[in-house]
Amino acid sequence: MAKRTKSGLKRKRQAVKRTARNLAVRSEIKTLVKRAWKAQAASAPEVRAAIHTIDSAARKGIIHPNTASRSKSRLMRHLAQPRAAASV
Repeated sequence: MAKRTKSGLKRKRQAVKRTARNLAVRSEIKTLVKRAWKAQAASAPEVRAAIHTIDSAARKGIIHPNTASRSKSRLMRHLAQPRAAASV
């Protein structure tokens, strides 16, 4: 059974808030990366927004720095590939 001390209850409240905030940031990262993945150039605003959000989350400890680096690397590698002619 969980302890019911004042500090324990406060820690539980804080954990719930942190978890919700971290989930929201992770969801935003996924959305921005998907948008950036469809971008035509590495200098597109979608790409810049995705990289900024990934770096910010890594600084705050929401995602691991290596995870941030890996996702940025994959995104840039994808954008560097030559594009085939747009098929209709």
